[in-house]
Amino acid sequence: MKTLKDVKVGETVKVEKLHGEGAVRRRIMDMGVTKGVEIYVRKVAPLGDPVEITVRGYELSLRKDEADCIQVA
Repeated sequence: MKTLKDVKVGETVKVEKLHGEGAVRRRIMDMGVTKGVEIYVRKVAPLGDPVEITVRGYELSLRKDEADCIQVA
């Protein structure tokens, strides 16, 4: 299972499934990260947290634990 946390800078991936529960899952979905959407990984901070992505035409930063909840292909 590959998650958004494992994706390298410059890659584009498609969301397969969202893991997590309650408020975390709801927050990720409210930011536009839903099943089937394409995500481009723009930057990763030197220590790996946060990850900057482009989704639905805007930039978004996610923490490592949030990125680990997003299964991608």
